[in-house]
Amino acid sequence: MTPPRPYLVRALIDWIVDNDCTPFVAIASDIDGVSVPPGTAKDGRVVLNLSASATRNLEISNENLTVDCRFDGQSFHVTAPMGAVVAVFARENGEGMSFEPLPVGQTPSTDDTPPTKPPPKQGPKLTLVT
Repeated sequence: MTPPRPYLVRALIDWIVDNDCTPFVAIASDIDGVSVPPGTAKDGRVVLNLSASATRNLEISNENLTVDCRFDGQSFHVTAPMGAVVAVFARENGEGMSFEPLPVGQTPSTDDTPPTKPPPKQGPKLTLVT
């Protein structure tokens, strides 16, 4: 199965917007593939305002989050692999969800192998009695 994180991120953002709040995401800046402006990370995290008025070209695929946003009045293109998204929350009340950061290429452990079936039981044997 595909990892649930991108689906949860999209759903949480929709839920936050539907409740008239401002969606924010926290991204682990020390994960390979994260592209953010230098000096914007604090404690290894960058927090982005993803409201429609603050961003352009927001795209959340199953692999990456990409968005054009402003830092100190300058527009930057931000890219982060989905494993670097560590939280989605509402600015107004902090409601949301956090995730553990995942290194690039690592997905949550799921066992894709089907369970092995026990050998079929021998059914009763019928004998003809005359």
